[in-house]
Amino acid sequence: MSDVKQSRLANKECSMARAMEVVGDRWSILILREAYYGVKRFDEFEYYVGVAPNILSTRLKRFVDAGIMTRVPLPEHAGRYEYLLTEKGRDFFPAYLALKKWGDDWLAEPGGPQVVFRDRTAGRPIVYPKLRTSGGKPLRLEDVEIVAGAGAVPFNRKRFGGDTAERTGANARAHVSRRKRK
Repeated sequence: MSDVKQSRLANKECSMARAMEVVGDRWSILILREAYYGVKRFDEFEYYVGVAPNILSTRLKRFVDAGIMTRVPLPEHAGRYEYLLTEKGRDFFPAYLALKKWGDDWLAEPGGPQVVFRDRTAGRPIVYPKLRTSGGKPLRLEDVEIVAGAGAVPFNRKRFGGDTAERTGANARAHVSRRKRK
């Protein structure tokens, strides 16, 4: 099998690629934003996100199929539904917050972000924890070693170690650089 086909297979099996398939477009993230703000009904999502009904319908169906939301009939309105976050959908909230923090830090208007989150009990702003190394230092990209995980396909075992050669840290970067030049 060619390297290109193997890399496509590796991407198909990649949990990040799978996550992006479900939540990786502008509309999906904005729909989740509104769900975290408490929006539940189709017309409210449409209004607050400003998305076309056909796109909204497709994204909500994808969230229901992926188990991120559940579609619940409204007893007072036959044929109408609410879209409620499931545990899986609620579990994405820290990832949403990380993306929001990055946007607030790097892309917000000079006056600051449009929306901030406060602790409901204490009334103070939510503090975003810094990622730290096992030694307690602030985590930098240079501190991370990339290795094949238990579910790695053969392409990634070869790429990141687990086959004949361990390719981590500088060795992995050198390997990728050499492959790009070929």
